[in-house]
Amino acid sequence: MCSKSHPFFILFGLFILASCTETKDISFSEQSITTPDNTIVDINIPKAEGKNQVALYINESLKQYVATALQFNQDDNKTINSIEENISNFNTEYINFKNQFPESAQEWEAQIDGEVMFKSPELISISLTSYTNTGGAHGTLVITFLNFNAQTGELIKNEQLFKDKDKFTQFANPYFDDEILDKKDMYLDTDNFVLPQNIGYSEDGLILLYNTYEIAPYTTGITEFVIPFDEANSYLNISGL
Repeated sequence: MCSKSHPFFILFGLFILASCTETKDISFSEQSITTPDNTIVDINIPKAEGKNQVALYINESLKQYVATALQFNQDDNKTINSIEENISNFNTEYINFKNQFPESAQEWEAQIDGEVMFKSPELISISLTSYTNTGGAHGTLVITFLNFNAQTGELIKNEQLFKDKDKFTQFANPYFDDEILDKKDMYLDTDNFVLPQNIGYSEDGLILLYNTYEIAPYTTGITEFVIPFDEANSYLNISGL
């Protein structure tokens, strides 16, 4: 005689199945990082909340970027100091500069800001903007997009974003041409289009961003353009909104 399944066990089994397939929802807050004697470094970046592995991976990647952005003599150091150590080093270097050139009116500064540009069950895009000025003719501004796997916290490389990188490059080329149409003579090589180092997701679509000096002289500044997701999704491994 066949036994009947109790409704409780059916519901319990469905609950377990749902728990196993539940996507992780990572929330973010803003954190400011400084040291007691700091006067010239300002850091405000997102912080993934929670103690799960996803949050830990994301926060570690963000901290490593910030620490690297503040590091002096990066070519000479195989290891990256902590953010706090590099904040102290930055202040110390400025004090040494002022002691060596007391007549100089040059002020040093470093500012790193971050924001969550896009968040879905599959992908999280974070933008980090770093500006440093250590006494040169002008400061250095660098924008970096970091794309994370929302289920593992691991960084996603640019080439992993596309089903076929070459086909996407061909598809994106006309958008670039439209962006620089009125200032084409300011760019170094417009006949050989290459994807930028920074590609990120946003509420408006896929952002492609070239930092200063990447494809044009300093005076050209940053170049960026957005491709709507309804046009780009067929080329992406992870669809946008």
